[in-house]
Parts: sequence; structure tokens; C-alpha cells
Amino acid sequence: MKIVFFGTPEFAATSLNVLIAEGFNVVGVVTAPDHMGGRGGKQLLQSEVKKLAIEKNLPVLQPEKLKNETFIQNLAVLNADIFVVVAFRMLPEIVWSMPPLGSYNLHGSLLPKYRGAAPIHWAVINGETETGVTVFKLKHDIDTGDILLQEKIPVLSNDTTGIVYERMQHVGAKTLVKALRLIQSGKYSFIRQNADLASHAPKIFHADAEINFDKDVEKVYNFIRGMNPFPGAWTIINQKECKILSASHEVDKEDIKLPGTIITDHKKWMKIKTQGGFIVVSELKMQGGKALKTNEYLAGNKLTTLFIGY
Repeated sequence: MKIVFFGTPEFAATSLNVLIAEGFNVVGVVTAPDHMGGRGGKQLLQSEVKKLAIEKNLPVLQPEKLKNETFIQNLAVLNADIFVVVAFRMLPEIVWSMPPLGSYNLHGSLLPKYRGAAPIHWAVINGETETGVTVFKLKHDIDTGDILLQEKIPVLSNDTTGIVYERMQHVGAKTLVKALRLIQSGKYSFIRQNADLASHAPKIFHADAEINFDKDVEKVYNFIRGMNPFPGAWTIINQKECKILSASHEVDKEDIKLPGTIITDHKKWMKIKTQGGFIVVSELKMQGGKALKTNEYLAGNKLTTLFIGY
């Protein structure tokens, strides 16, 4: 079974590496084009998948446009039996319909829950205690294809998106191996997704990461976890944008203070009022500054206001 692998970030590279180690016949890789970045934007950056493909002497295709005629021809020359997609952009039908065994995607949720670009973020933000990975066969509408295999993953109460991401990339790689073994055996069946159970996980931007302290303390805490490490949950403190990198929470039903009120000893600790409790800030990063523990920040900075946004 000849495989062409589509993917770009570290998450995808982990799956590719495991497929190669398990002896699968990967005949080519499709990944994002190189781009300029790094300090001053002067360094040519390659995707993690490309770096691994070069190390393993695999042919690499890097199309700007997936409907490009030359790309389609080069892809066809690889004569793959199946396409495997992990953390890559949406494929047009002319691509995903090409291989005789079809195209399969590894998705970071238990579909049909959390269809979209940021399934791990939204699972953590919504306080899920369990998520997972799904291997499904591609069809027209994004993340709607029939399910071949799923594997559940726990989400612990203090997990961040980054922690779940790390756990998921390894579970996902193993699940992908199981799925491909099933396809090789010819003894497999599909489960159709129930659209009535679908939920969506749209891409998250910087503006989406602003903290609303006028919400229940548990929801605010989960929001901060869900935005860690990227894009980072933020608010305004001392007239500057402040990312709250790490925090815990306390329940307090009295609600004497207004949500957004900062309580601090100005030396070691700081907490922010929400509905029904407090967010206890343990690490933060002011705009233009570096990440600091709360006591480090308070030792070198005076809080000139004690209410968020002012």
C-alpha cells in the first residue's frame, strides 16, 4: 500500500515518523511552502514535516495552490493507493478523490464533536473531561466524512491546550497506524456521523482570547487553560495588554467585589474577581515584556489600577 502523506506542523511530523517506523510505504509528502520568518523575518523556514521528509529521503511537494496543474501531475506520478492527511489545509476534490483507496484524515476530536480548525482549544475551553482523535474518510464538506476509527483521550482539570496537544499527537499517531492496518486487512467498516450531534471549533484569533471576567470562575479558568500556549488569554492591566499564562481558581459565592476587581498584597500574589470566585494569577506576560511569576512582576512594578481595563 503506497501512501502520500499530507501535513505541516510537529503534530503531523509525529504521525509521519511513526508510519515510517512501522514500515509503511510512504512514497511522498505534501507540505506547506517554505516561508520567511525568525528574527527579523530573514530566515527561510521549513515545516517540521518537510524536515523529517528530507531526513528520510522522501520526495516533497510544496504547492502554493492545491489545484495547480503541475502539482496534480506530480502527485499522480507518485501513484499512491491512499492519501493520509494530518494537520493540513482542506483538500479539493480533484486531490482527495485521486487514490483508489481514498483519502483519510486524522482529526483532533471525537467527531462529530468539534468540527473545525481548533478542536483541542475548544474542548479545553468548554471544560471537557474527555476528547480524542478520529480517523475518517474525506468527502466534500469539512470534517463530515464517515468514521473509520476513534480513540479517547482524558482531559485533566489542570491541562492546557498545549498539554493535550502533546498527549494527542502521540495517541493520534498510534491510532493512525491501527486505521491503516485495518485498511490493509480489508476487514473494516465505517460509522456515519450524526450531524445532529455536531459542534464547531472555529479557528481562534488574538481578539478571541480576551478574558471576560464577568463569567463564572470555572469558565474563566477553563478559558485561560484553553488559550495556553497560543494565542494566550489576555486582559488589560496598568493600561497594557497582559497575557495570563498560568493561573488557578478559587470559589467565592459572596460576590462582594465586582468582576474584574484586582486583589493583591502588592508583593507576592494577585487575584482577579469573577462571578462566583477568583482567578489566582501565577504567571503573566505584559505586552513587550517577558514571562514573569506574579511575585517577580509585583516586585518590579506597581499596580496603578485595581480594576481590569482601567
